[in-house]
Amino acid sequence: MKFKLQSIPWGRYVLITLGLSFLAITVLFPLINIFYQAFAGGIETYLASVTTPEACHAIFLTVFITLISVPINTVFGILAAWVLARYSFPGKIALILILDLPLAISPTIVGLMFILLYSHTVGLFGSWLQAANIRVIFALPGMIFTTLFVTIPFVVREVLPVLQSMGLEEEEAAQTLGANSWQSFWRVTFPKIRWALLYGVILCTSRAIGEFGAVSVVSGKLINQTNTLSLHIEQVYAEYQMISAFACASLLAILALFSLVGQELLRNTDHDFVSRKGAKARQRVAEVPPL
Repeated sequence: MKFKLQSIPWGRYVLITLGLSFLAITVLFPLINIFYQAFAGGIETYLASVTTPEACHAIFLTVFITLISVPINTVFGILAAWVLARYSFPGKIALILILDLPLAISPTIVGLMFILLYSHTVGLFGSWLQAANIRVIFALPGMIFTTLFVTIPFVVREVLPVLQSMGLEEEEAAQTLGANSWQSFWRVTFPKIRWALLYGVILCTSRAIGEFGAVSVVSGKLINQTNTLSLHIEQVYAEYQMISAFACASLLAILALFSLVGQELLRNTDHDFVSRKGAKARQRVAEVPPL
């Protein structure tokens, strides 16, 4: 005799308990522990830990890299999604696979890839860069390039499905009425993709701020030079400065929580927007007199 666990009255409570227990052990308790350890020495110790010169420089460098990489990948993501959604060309599938590579390749491998390309000693273009007195590895440019690489897919992957679902009818209608390409995009396309775009930007920003593996390989971890916040956390933790490590880690945790809240707000806003639009459309149909 076959039966399902869900058919047993207490089955769903067992499943819910197991799911919540797993989330508590793997997510909630570690997150709570970060803040507990961060404030274990009191608020003054916490503030002192996150305002040291090394921590301030790490925070500044993290924000600086994020402010450069996120806008670039936002523009690139919109253009790439537009091309993939609106045109068919040889190698389109290969391009989609290439855009997904940063999600599949280990960040450490990404860092090694850039070293093999741009290092002055073993890099493919190292001799040219050295002759031009341009330093990429163990310097800010390498950190920016690796951050750009690992954050490429997020905007593209959020905007592309929306563009594919839109079709071309509304854009063609706008162009028929005299709108140029820019006006068609800004007035017809952008309102449709804005929530997906913001969602992708939030994910891109979160990844850029918290990136560790690729940046750690190409940065050299030079204090007050190439140490981002995640690298600074590793450094102070290795020096057994536990409160400082957890205090700085709490900053990343706070940013992650804000990102989750932002994603949820955008999702609810998008749902409410679609619901209101549908309600207005139904109201207009109801107001049409019968023939």
